[in-house]
Amino acid sequence: MSRESMEFDVVIVGAGPAGLSAAIRLKQLAAQANNELGVVVLEKGSEVGAHILSGAVIDPGALDELIPDWKQKGAPLNTPVSKDKFYYLAENAQITLPGFVMPPMVHNHGNYIASLGNLCRWLAEQAEALGVEIYPGMAASEVLYNEDGAVRGVVAGVFGRAADGHEKPEFEPGMELLGKYVLLGEGARGSLSKQIIAKFALQENSEPQKFGLGIKELWQVEPEKHNPGLVQHTFGWPLDNKTGGGSFLYHFEDNLVAVGMVVHLNYKNPYLSPYEEFQRLKTHDAIKETLSGGKRISYGARALTEGGYQSVPKLCFPGGALIGCSAGFMNLPRIKGSHNAMRSGYQAAEAAFAAISAGRSGDELHEYDTGWRKSEIGRELKKVRNAKPLWSKFGTMLGGIMLTGLDLWSNTIFGSFSVFGTMKHGKTDAESTETADKHQPISYPKPDGILTFDRLTSVSFSATNHEEDQPVHLVLADASIPVSVNLAKFAGPSQRFCPAGVYEFITDESSGEVRFQINAQNCVHCKTCDIKDPSQNITWVCPEGGGGPNYPNM
Repeated sequence: MSRESMEFDVVIVGAGPAGLSAAIRLKQLAAQANNELGVVVLEKGSEVGAHILSGAVIDPGALDELIPDWKQKGAPLNTPVSKDKFYYLAENAQITLPGFVMPPMVHNHGNYIASLGNLCRWLAEQAEALGVEIYPGMAASEVLYNEDGAVRGVVAGVFGRAADGHEKPEFEPGMELLGKYVLLGEGARGSLSKQIIAKFALQENSEPQKFGLGIKELWQVEPEKHNPGLVQHTFGWPLDNKTGGGSFLYHFEDNLVAVGMVVHLNYKNPYLSPYEEFQRLKTHDAIKETLSGGKRISYGARALTEGGYQSVPKLCFPGGALIGCSAGFMNLPRIKGSHNAMRSGYQAAEAAFAAISAGRSGDELHEYDTGWRKSEIGRELKKVRNAKPLWSKFGTMLGGIMLTGLDLWSNTIFGSFSVFGTMKHGKTDAESTETADKHQPISYPKPDGILTFDRLTSVSFSATNHEEDQPVHLVLADASIPVSVNLAKFAGPSQRFCPAGVYEFITDESSGEVRFQINAQNCVHCKTCDIKDPSQNITWVCPEGGGGPNYPNM
């Protein structure tokens, strides 16, 4: 297939915090050295920020380092955290956890409540002002390799292929964007990053990556219930002790409140629905009292990397590197990753710039890979390395939480010392799913349309849209497995773990046969199916650029 090509010094996939920080840093270094440097950023969303979803309480440390005068330049961080609240929830009660028992790292004073999508839009403006080329709506769908096997670029902008695979009249074969180095900042479970990790065995000396599913709604609440700067976190109900997770409630500007829940995807019960657990959460007094009388204005969902220090893979490969959540730098106890994503982006940029300045290209950026553990990223993640394994082993009720608290205090006081050493994760999240015969179905209440909603109504609040006549971007390795294995043994968990109603098992009334249906148009690009499917039979690939959610202020 004949494609046009464009050559750059650095090609960056993903206009998230990591990718944009890398682009900005590259241009800063080039300006300081009085050099020209070609940098391009590809973004699959219809615009920068369209696919960005996070809580978000933002630690500004990385922004201070990258753009010290960000306040003067109008970065959209307008609501400083003024108060922290921590609760343990029972079904009909809440226990306030005193702030003084919480390790200093989980407090949020000095941070800001904001929309990460809007921050990325602002970062894109700073990058473009420096000369970075940003192409939204351009999904990178294929990695290109040179004859030595090193990454030399990506293919982006393939449009006009029909659902059956044939080329429609408006077909465009895409363009080859070639670079001396390619930085992958696709976020959690990125499709190209997954391929690269497997091809170059980047995970072989690390623990399996672990994930959570974050589900979020944005509400406009009554003014008398709005408390700008309040950060509220809970754990406990509606999740049981064997299911990790927790909730957040963040008050920021314009009477807006972000409410959400993270469910750790190593849960065992295939009947559990993270979406329905989130709906139940909103009926608790600790949440309901804020939302009652308000108006929901947006909805979305996204996978989070939770493996931490011991799950970070090798970051460099011939011709490029992984940055941000493609590698997994989230601090789970803090529920924060954007600051580390930004740091990883500009650390990779510094390594790439030094290599290009030395006349190198297409090799491995070892300086970046070996340097992150000694940097602020590594020092922070090492202190919290046992939080996830402790929760997984001892539960997220008081036992697991108390052990984690003691471990965090130990690491804080004694300089990353833990009596547990560095614990292992063991199983992947897919392997953690148990067969249905070990569990009972869960009966979830019907939505009331006021506080709680059905999934399809929620998807409409994500502004998700895909061109219908295109190949399904949720690819089955074996079309028989959903019914013959996943339904037979695991009660068809995909119909419950997907927060967008993408997967259904439909019984034919006349024959009684069951078929598996994929409603790809509903997909909000959370990647949960790629992670949690117990047979690992589903692969998420990029649809046409511009497809998917269009999140405002998320």
